[in-house]
Amino acid sequence: MNDTVVFYQLSHKFFQRGQDVPATSKQLIHYTLAIGHHIGVIDCFASKLEVPLARFPDWIAHLPEGEARRKLAGLLRFGEIEISAAHAPLLRPALQAARADMPAEEAAWTGCLDTLLQSIAEEPALYLMVRRR
Repeated sequence: MNDTVVFYQLSHKFFQRGQDVPATSKQLIHYTLAIGHHIGVIDCFASKLEVPLARFPDWIAHLPEGEARRKLAGLLRFGEIEISAAHAPLLRPALQAARADMPAEEAAWTGCLDTLLQSIAEEPALYLMVRRR
């Protein structure tokens, strides 16, 4: 089996316990989401983009030197990265600038990632987990 880089997008969260919290307890719910898995909140992800690991370094090499490239290259070093709303304004311009010089398949990956980042910009609670598989 070939190694793959998978971009997972948060699809929903659910409470493993504590589902009987009254609707008037919004502050408690927000706190619960903030501390997450420690009290039974589970993040559920859906695979949105897969890139062959062997091609990933060439793809991100199209990005200009700087923080955007370093962020994505972190996957190669750590095996996993998180992309949150704070990263979208950094990554989107770099990806858009580099897209014109990419082969068709890499440009398609870039378009897909840009769409995911746009979703995060529109709904900051969303985020991506990027992992080697």
